[in-house]
Amino acid sequence: MIILSILFFVTAILYASVGFGGGSTYLALLLLWGVPYFIFPIIALSCNIIVVSGNCINYIKAGHLNLKLLVPYLFGSIPLAFIGGSLAIEKDFFEVMLCVVLIIAGILLLFKFKSFDEKEEAIRKLPLIISVVIGGILGLISGVVGIGGGIFLSPILFLLRAGKPKHIVTTASLFILINSLSGIAGQLTKSTVLNEIQNYWFLLLVVLIGGQIGNYLNLKIFPTRILALITAILVLFVAVRMSLKIFV
Repeated sequence: MIILSILFFVTAILYASVGFGGGSTYLALLLLWGVPYFIFPIIALSCNIIVVSGNCINYIKAGHLNLKLLVPYLFGSIPLAFIGGSLAIEKDFFEVMLCVVLIIAGILLLFKFKSFDEKEEAIRKLPLIISVVIGGILGLISGVVGIGGGIFLSPILFLLRAGKPKHIVTTASLFILINSLSGIAGQLTKSTVLNEIQNYWFLLLVVLIGGQIGNYLNLKIFPTRILALITAILVLFVAVRMSLKIFV
């Protein structure tokens, strides 16, 4: 478990540095380490909350919160994240779904990592219903698999040019935080979850430390687009490892 803790620590640093929680990679690592799959989501979602909380505070203090951008996505995602979290799914289906989620997330980040700079572009105003539907789809996926959804939402918003870069990054962080809370609420409706989660408390501690370091890197040292590229490569690497484990 020492190696797993180190990998969680490094993951928290990388993801916090680009405003994400790391849920997708935590899930993949838990799968590779043979942890009981039915507690994957609650561990990953708990780590998400710990890691992105610091980013959310920093972004809000810096004045980057745009409620008009954020709220429609939350309106669709919160109830469906809870529903997704309460669903019981088979291990094989869960593994395949997680692998697909990682591949799509990695590709989105890889092609849009340059958007994580400060370049301002013309902003498009999306119809409210489209924002709600996108939020709902991401919320359902988030609850079922155990991710916050920001790793999807951020590239989508950049692709659609739905807001300024700083507003998009802040929106993604808060989306992850609130979605993770809703997803955990759904996961806690399953009695088997509470019996096992206490055995992995140390993972929450290491991501707390790693998340603080990642926050510092984001704010003080490396350009965000470089860290986004590193994160994309990490996600795709883990997805390939998972694919080999599942299909070969």
